[in-house]
Amino acid sequence: MPGSSSPADALAAAVERHPHARAVLLPALSPQGAPSHAYLFHGPAGTGKRTAASALAAALLAEGAAEPEVVAERVARGTHPDVTWVRPSGAAEMLVADVEEPVVAAATRTPFEAARRVFVLEAADTMNDQAANRLLKTLEEPPSFVHLVLLTDRRSDVLATIASRCQLVRFDPLPAEVVAQRIAPEGGAEGARALACARLAQGDAAIARTLVGESGAALRASAEAFARAALHGDTASRPWLALLDTAKRAGAAAGEELERRLEGELELLPARERKKAERDATEGRRRGERRARVRTLDLGLQLAELWLRDVLCVSEGAAELVLAVDRAQEVAEDASAVGAAALLEGVGLVSDTRLSLALNVGEELALEALAYRLQAVLAGDAQPAAV
Repeated sequence: MPGSSSPADALAAAVERHPHARAVLLPALSPQGAPSHAYLFHGPAGTGKRTAASALAAALLAEGAAEPEVVAERVARGTHPDVTWVRPSGAAEMLVADVEEPVVAAATRTPFEAARRVFVLEAADTMNDQAANRLLKTLEEPPSFVHLVLLTDRRSDVLATIASRCQLVRFDPLPAEVVAQRIAPEGGAEGARALACARLAQGDAAIARTLVGESGAALRASAEAFARAALHGDTASRPWLALLDTAKRAGAAAGEELERRLEGELELLPARERKKAERDATEGRRRGERRARVRTLDLGLQLAELWLRDVLCVSEGAAELVLAVDRAQEVAEDASAVGAAALLEGVGLVSDTRLSLALNVGEELALEALAYRLQAVLAGDAQPAAV
């Protein structure tokens, strides 16, 4: 592999920034080590999980090979027959068909060339219950030559039955400066905004890339207005509506994208199968829209929570810890109007509301209630309006 003397060296380079991944993976590939038959790589997007999975596959397949570097090059090009890379094919979900033949059935067959077979499954958090159930036996009792590597940006969304059967490998967030350079390499004023987005994303490159775009800028503005309205006793302006509108637009956009994909898939089906597929597609779109809407709303509330956290940092004399560095003046203005104890309570209120969104609560009612509670805490309104 270019730039590495061996596949093991390439794996070491891939996990250099990630102490936990380094501690788990490198000893397992030593002469005295024993690689696990199932790994779950988890951590924010953009931290190098795919690169590490490819490097791990190369290191596993190159063991005992006459030309290990050639094995690694073929794995990198996606041409090695003993590596299977699986991505969700459904409407934002990994379906039974994604794992049935490519993984479950294939895992029973001996390797083509190497002594092992490696299966890499992306977006393990999107696996539906049926696909997970089909994969469980392979995860529990794989053939001795099989290794499965599951990847996720959202560890908490991976089904417990899947995660419990894997060895967890954590990938840590990248430094904000590294993420900022990736999303806005030109620097200048845009670079300053990119740095703020990277810091607010807390190392998640996918979130940072979203925030630096037009829709992300709108979400940031809505979240900031929501938090500041409570700080300044202005919830009568109903600042939660802008957050809800941004989330609904994200859900609608996701639904339209899923519909375009599904239309292409439906055209390939026989007529007798199309009606059921259309029903499934409608349900898939509904779930996809809600998932995108709730994630956007959660991100908006997270940004509001981080605004209060930034204000708290300034009020406590730690301005160097502010994340929204492109809005430092506004953060300082808010810090002069409220005390630390109230800000801490406000952060807790936002966090509690974020948790409640996962329970199918009424989104508008939850945000409206949060706005008035925040105002009562942050602006000293002892009689919050009823909701």
